[in-house]
Amino acid sequence: MWSPAIATLTSGLFLLAPSAIASPLKAAEGARLVINADFPDPSFVETPEGIWYAFGTNSKDKKVQVASSKDFETWTVLDIDALPNVAPWETEKDHWAPDVIRRNDGKYVLYYSGEAKALLDHHCVGSAVSVDTDPAGPYIPTETPLSCPLDQGGSIDPAGFQDVDGSRYVVYKVDGNSIGNGGDCNNGIEPKKPTPIMLQRVAEDGITVIGGPVEILDRDDTDGPLVEAPNLIFKDDTYYLFYSTHCFTDPNYDVRYATSKSLMGPYVKTNERLLKTGDWGLISPGGGTVCPCGDRMLFHGFCEEHKRCTYVAQVSLSDGKVALL
Repeated sequence: MWSPAIATLTSGLFLLAPSAIASPLKAAEGARLVINADFPDPSFVETPEGIWYAFGTNSKDKKVQVASSKDFETWTVLDIDALPNVAPWETEKDHWAPDVIRRNDGKYVLYYSGEAKALLDHHCVGSAVSVDTDPAGPYIPTETPLSCPLDQGGSIDPAGFQDVDGSRYVVYKVDGNSIGNGGDCNNGIEPKKPTPIMLQRVAEDGITVIGGPVEILDRDDTDGPLVEAPNLIFKDDTYYLFYSTHCFTDPNYDVRYATSKSLMGPYVKTNERLLKTGDWGLISPGGGTVCPCGDRMLFHGFCEEHKRCTYVAQVSLSDGKVALL
């Protein structure tokens, strides 16, 4: 997501939407609305007790929104800010695309995008650790960002990943379009900036960086101005990298995926638009997060102008292919 300030869609586009939001909890094939509120960039984690917690981009005076569910269908947005205090390197505004993982010690780690004081309107990836074993927080931010390449535009959209051998990683986007030459999502005019997806190894604590990041994907002409919102999972013998393309305010915004037999790549784009405008009445669906179990997804889409609601879809992963059920 580039900036909430440019979240403007024509009113005509919303003629696609009413049938999609008429019955949010109706069991049906395809995408279903489950959080009828501004809850963008949803990610989620499951507790050992089987309770699901979702986390969303800042809204309603909350830097990191939290919702919970017992069945992944009925969600309640909690009156909680998971990140009540910020780190010394960041401002108080524009906290985007949070993601939470559970550590082996029972505590949780929150990854998020925060605005850098060193270069306003540009972001870095921060991390924070829960005070106790409650995934709703509060979380205490670490003193320094996990990734902050401001000379390349900064970094956003982090998501945690644990490999089959137990090693931990974070994927994120280098926000090159934030220093682009204008046009579509500030990166529609040549020469276009790269917006690579990076893979960074971290220690068991989830916050200590090990080595440097590795690029595993980047935009091409089929992606418009960018790729973003990475989410990495492993199923059977395949790594699936989900991501969004185009600008989040554009009707071409979507969810796609690439696959690899190796964690470090190469990742091969399928160019399949897994979710796109018009599917089940959706508008600009993106920010998809797929469960490590490989059977369910949360994502957002515009349900009103300037309002991105959260939707659920069931997925199936097999032989390097993804299907929505």
